[in-house]
Amino acid sequence: MSVFQPAPKAKVFLSLLYAGPAGGTATPVALEALSAMEAVLGEADVTSPPLAFNFTRYYEPEMGAPLWRLAVSFTPLTSPERLVEIKHFTASLEQRLAQADGRRRVNLDPGMLTVENLILATGKKSPHRIYLGRGVYGDLELIYREGHFAPLPWTYPDYAGTELQGWLEKMRGRLLAQLRESAEATAGARS
Repeated sequence: MSVFQPAPKAKVFLSLLYAGPAGGTATPVALEALSAMEAVLGEADVTSPPLAFNFTRYYEPEMGAPLWRLAVSFTPLTSPERLVEIKHFTASLEQRLAQADGRRRVNLDPGMLTVENLILATGKKSPHRIYLGRGVYGDLELIYREGHFAPLPWTYPDYAGTELQGWLEKMRGRLLAQLRESAEATAGARS
């Protein structure tokens, strides 16, 4: 028989995509998006430098080129159940920051990083995605096994690559440290 327990806390992950100058200096709108995310989710604790986004040209007609990504995680740990709420917030933020003609200036892809995996939120249905509610699906992007993130047959090429995974490893290390600190604080409170 299953024993139902709350899910362990997770770290919110965000992929922030934007068009910017050579070198990827974050644009004012990218910084505004990050600031808005911090206002809702808490301070960012791990942020990559701008990473060249050259795995697809899908976003270029809408957003321009060259494209850059910031990979960001946020300090407070949260319930994975918040992923639907966070996806709706990022969708509304993309619209608020869009150009007058509706073209996005940032693409915000949130996810939940756990000890075991990375799950991204999407509005796009696919056989490997699980419906979470309110039009949002959970996309199991990576699993952690044998000491590293392992891609799955449907994993996006950039998430399967070493550059982004290196930043995910740093975020996972921070998550593990926070979970240890929380366990120690709980144990100390009981003594």
